[in-house]
Amino acid sequence: MPANDAVIDLLGVLAYAEVSAFDHLADDARMAPSLASRVQLSSMAAVEFGHYEQLAERIRLLGADPAAAMAPFVAALETYHALTEPQTWLEAVVKAYVGDGLAVDFYREAASFVEPETGELIRSVLTVQGRAEFASAEVNAALETDPSVRGRLALWARRLLGEAISQTQHVLADRDSLVELLTRSGDLAGVAALIKRITQRHGERMAELGLGA
Repeated sequence: MPANDAVIDLLGVLAYAEVSAFDHLADDARMAPSLASRVQLSSMAAVEFGHYEQLAERIRLLGADPAAAMAPFVAALETYHALTEPQTWLEAVVKAYVGDGLAVDFYREAASFVEPETGELIRSVLTVQGRAEFASAEVNAALETDPSVRGRLALWARRLLGEAISQTQHVLADRDSLVELLTRSGDLAGVAALIKRITQRHGERMAELGLGA
């Protein structure tokens, strides 16, 4: 089992990811073209905050302060959001889907390396029902109306992936405990393999949306 510091780091970055996702989803919901769509994205934001509360409680049980555990990861996550601020509703939808998918892939890798109780908690907060279906419906409806949107959204999705990987690398460069937890080997080859797996799953996700890799 990893050291307690590594587990708290993992829970801290995941907790702040949930807080940040809550903030940005709530903001992006204001771009929705219909009340139903706005409510759906706002509901996703509410779910993210509920996940944060579960993670914060686990951090406290491990003897740490949630705010202190999250603090080292604020800059990287907020840089990601600043560099990927959606300008349209469809960009917001794709970001919600892609961003969630990348986070799921990253943290699911880690869940198998921690003790069962923490691993189960991580897996439970990564379960967001209906998000893929919502994104697919919104994107497919847009493509039927204007097929030229496909190229722009595909480029947007690639940008999201690139920025997410860049900020992940920054975090891992600063936190050796996370590198060792996520790769077992603690070396750059393990990090490269992790990023390759995440990139492959991203491509599969984009294919399901009809946007390509």
